[in-house]
Amino acid sequence: MDTGKDGRNIIANHLDLISSHCTHIFPDDTDLDCVLTAHTDANTWSDWAEIEDNTAETTIKLSEKFAALPGHVAGMITEDADTDSTIYQIEIGYGASKVCISSWRLLSGTNQVTSTGQSTARGAHIPAGETVYYRCKCKTAGSKTLNVHFRYFLDE
Repeated sequence: MDTGKDGRNIIANHLDLISSHCTHIFPDDTDLDCVLTAHTDANTWSDWAEIEDNTAETTIKLSEKFAALPGHVAGMITEDADTDSTIYQIEIGYGASKVCISSWRLLSGTNQVTSTGQSTARGAHIPAGETVYYRCKCKTAGSKTLNVHFRYFLDE
């Protein structure tokens, strides 16, 4: 039976990590935004793009948080939608092959998504050093964006 550094079964250690961990927020300050952009054609996936904050001074990428340690995206919270009463779909993936770790579907309303916009994720862990991407589509054609933040934790 495989054991970890503390002599416990690796599976038991992993279950402890999944059930009890400190989550972090990306972007990690109140003056930062993370904007996801849908394809301009209705029901068409955007190209995969790296998840980053959209700050002009110093762009921080979600991938940087997983540079040294593997981790897990625990949820995506939608703060704002630029279009009322339309449906968005989002997928998150990592690596060159864009291994999908989670996907979400949400309905916007009155330029905001209600507390139901707090979507959890139980997808695969992101290996250390991998790039984290998203793609997005919308039911409505035209330029569509979502302002979101992510909850994540690292395997420390």
